[in-house]
Amino acid sequence: MNDKTDSSKGDKTNPDLPVAIVTGGAGGIGAACCRQLAESGFCIGIHYRSSQAAAEKVLSAIGGKGFLLAADLSDTDQVENMVQQIKNISNRVDVLVNNAGDSINGPIAAMKIGDFDAQRAALRGAWFLTKRILRLFMLRRSQGRIINISSVVGHTGNAGQVPYTMEKAAMDAMTKSLSKELSGRNILVNSVAPGFIETNMTGKLPEEVKKKISENIPLGRIGRAEEVAEVVGFLATKGTYITGSVIHVNGGMYGG
Repeated sequence: MNDKTDSSKGDKTNPDLPVAIVTGGAGGIGAACCRQLAESGFCIGIHYRSSQAAAEKVLSAIGGKGFLLAADLSDTDQVENMVQQIKNISNRVDVLVNNAGDSINGPIAAMKIGDFDAQRAALRGAWFLTKRILRLFMLRRSQGRIINISSVVGHTGNAGQVPYTMEKAAMDAMTKSLSKELSGRNILVNSVAPGFIETNMTGKLPEEVKKKISENIPLGRIGRAEEVAEVVGFLATKGTYITGSVIHVNGGMYGG
């Protein structure tokens, strides 16, 4: 087992402070979600796989109001260890944001089965973490929230991203089924499906490509991670009659 999964940074949490776990919280949309939820009064469990320095920067940016969790979510042993860390540190979860994921791209004719399996691991990791963390939700009598970050391409499709679009569509299907399964447990389950968002990945695109993308977005621009995080923050703190929904944050490029 990776030794990094045996350590966490951050103080013991105030037992009266709600806890939000954000997977893939070291950068991009995940980091924006960490900041938004910290501003909303949550103690944040910032999960990362390998980017410890980036995760530490996020923890510093939220004033140390949280703790770090290192794990490869495709490894069930590491997920088990991560859940045990959460129990040791806070023994509660009020919000889980399943944001972590990879994007393995290429034409289907050139892809190897290992590429598909690597993409599938992200979905498997979200499913297994949710399964293992549910008991901590059920310890709380207040309303819990699970928020899955999917993507507009899970609905529109995108050339060269067959496994990725399959994974994101499956995340939304999981949201709809799990919301029905957990409705009697006072746990709300929703998806947020971003469109093209300014992150490190899109930041590497040539300007002419970004211009072409923007021309196909009714609002005429690529979105910001904070605009996705605002919706996550709403679902985490309000939206008490919303469950099983997919909320699109895409500048109008897809209506849902």
